[in-house]
Amino acid sequence: MMRRMSISALLLLSNTNVHGFAPSPLRNNHHSTLRVSSDITEEGAKTINEDPLGLTPELRMITNAFSNIPDEKTRHKQLLYMANKLPSVEEAVYVPENKVPGCLSTVHVTCDAKENEDGKTVMMYRGDSDGLLTKGLLALLVRGLSGCTADEIQLVNPEFIKEAKISQTLTPGRNNGFLNMLAVMKKKALTATSTVSAEESDASPEAEEGAEAGESDDNIVISFDEIDGKPMYNAMLSTLIPILKPTYIELVDNSHQHAGHAGSKGWEESGESHFELKITASAFENLNLVKRHQLIYMLLGDIMNKIHALSIVARTPEEEA
Repeated sequence: MMRRMSISALLLLSNTNVHGFAPSPLRNNHHSTLRVSSDITEEGAKTINEDPLGLTPELRMITNAFSNIPDEKTRHKQLLYMANKLPSVEEAVYVPENKVPGCLSTVHVTCDAKENEDGKTVMMYRGDSDGLLTKGLLALLVRGLSGCTADEIQLVNPEFIKEAKISQTLTPGRNNGFLNMLAVMKKKALTATSTVSAEESDASPEAEEGAEAGESDDNIVISFDEIDGKPMYNAMLSTLIPILKPTYIELVDNSHQHAGHAGSKGWEESGESHFELKITASAFENLNLVKRHQLIYMLLGDIMNKIHALSIVARTPEEEA
């Protein structure tokens, strides 16, 4: 019985119709949405996505297939097979901003935001790694997340790697690399979605009317004055400004009011622990308060691990008017 299940699982994973394990282009997923602690209730999340780990249908299929493979050696071979089927990428992908930190092998991944047949903005991933096993893990994520919205991708719980029994194949270092890959792919999904929202806003009839009236992109903040000895401050602004393209941004360092706050790496490194951010950007349109905050947290990435608190006021230009 176990042998029959393992063969079925391998046939499922080796379906040649998926062309290197990318899902059908711009497929529509109906079973997932964003799960954040203060965004939707647990009951509401279960109503929209019944999957206990928030997996996309494709990722659930892969997880079930791997979990039905009875031995570690065969799962390892399947990952290597998936690695060999991952489509090659253009040289433009191999840039520092696409490199995944904290991986034993070198990994690059990026995504494009496209509109599917239902008018939803979905992500299409592509990437590469110089390590074959790591490349297999990347191929798994590329297949499982491509064609999904940013909200659906945020919902994915990395614990699925244990249910799939893939974690048994990985060293602690590779497991950390896998978590970093998923985190980067989630971050890129949010960034791509915010960029599309900003472009749509710029292309709207209201924006065209504004341009005719003499308004331009001149009011978008494009730079800031760096402060010596404040690496957290400088890093936060240099990250948020080019991506969110704010019309107004103010970052206040209130760390002196919380001197020596325990547990803050930023305080230990540079005396920075508490910040207050006020930002106005078109990228926040159609995002509720929680999602605006989450977008900022995701963009700041590792910086958030070094500071103790960040107070945020995020508005759209219309709300500011």
